[in-house]
Amino acid sequence: PEPLSFLFQNKLVDRCEQLQLQSAAIAKHLAEVLPARSQSVLTAANGARELVIQRLILVGKVCEDEEQRLLERVHAEEERAQQSILTQRGHWSEALQKLAALRTYLVDMITNLDDQGLVNAEQEIFERTEVAEGILEPQESAKLNFNQQCVQSPLLHRLWASAVLCCITGSQEIHIDEKTVSPHLSLSEDKKTLTFSPKKAKLDSDSPERFDHWPNALATAAFQTGLHAWKVGVEKSCAYKLGVCYGSLPRKGPGNEVRLGFNAASWVFSRYDKEFRFLHAGQPQPVELIRSPAEIGVLLDFAGGEVLFYDPDSCTILFSHREAFAAPLYPVFAVAHESIALG
Repeated sequence: PEPLSFLFQNKLVDRCEQLQLQSAAIAKHLAEVLPARSQSVLTAANGARELVIQRLILVGKVCEDEEQRLLERVHAEEERAQQSILTQRGHWSEALQKLAALRTYLVDMITNLDDQGLVNAEQEIFERTEVAEGILEPQESAKLNFNQQCVQSPLLHRLWASAVLCCITGSQEIHIDEKTVSPHLSLSEDKKTLTFSPKKAKLDSDSPERFDHWPNALATAAFQTGLHAWKVGVEKSCAYKLGVCYGSLPRKGPGNEVRLGFNAASWVFSRYDKEFRFLHAGQPQPVELIRSPAEIGVLLDFAGGEVLFYDPDSCTILFSHREAFAAPLYPVFAVAHESIALG
């Protein structure tokens, strides 16, 4: 048998060889692999920067072109409206002069002619006054108004909604007012999640602020100026409504005056199973979607008179409604299956 010292020596030799191979691998990694990777990362990063710059330059160019196009349309519409006003001013100034001259003529005839003279001048007076009968009173005309439709641009609309909901403003801090929550709903401790229950909870249904039949709830604060946006997670529910309403929306009973979207005081995006709709004043408008949104952004431009529903994941405008709002608007919610949550 080999002496123990010889076996131990062989093990040490094997270990030295392993260390040498390990050192060679590390040295190669340091000398070749890491520098190559560093160069690869540098190249990839430069490419990524160039891609960002190129794409933003293109976006900037498109935005500049769209800005120029829309400003030209605004200028053209302003000129058209001003020209219409100028034409009307000339027409009605001339009509006013004719009426003033006719009135002066009639006063003169009444003052200076006796009864027989008036009888003799009847035909002349009739012919002169006939001119006035052809002058109608001014009527309201849309031609004299600036047409805001001239600045409607799908591109600008999408970019604006994306910027507000995803880039600039983001989700506003909104909480649900527990005093308004229907007995069919439970509210989470953070006042952001509503969960539906077929069985009514034991709540103070006599409270004037609480919805006692439909599974509705309002946010704590209303908006009456400015631009506001918030997001609602709807992935768990296949029956919900979300949007805005006036604080005057009734709270009691099963009537349509309380049902969201079936009265003139509420504007909501609705889902029931696979059916998506925009609802207002009992006039549903279908919304065709390829997939069910996991989250919906609501954008309210109070001054601009617009409420917009948006899918942040696909940067898609689901529906947009324009109206001159007459009172402060509350974010409003309804849930009839599972739960929805404010972002």
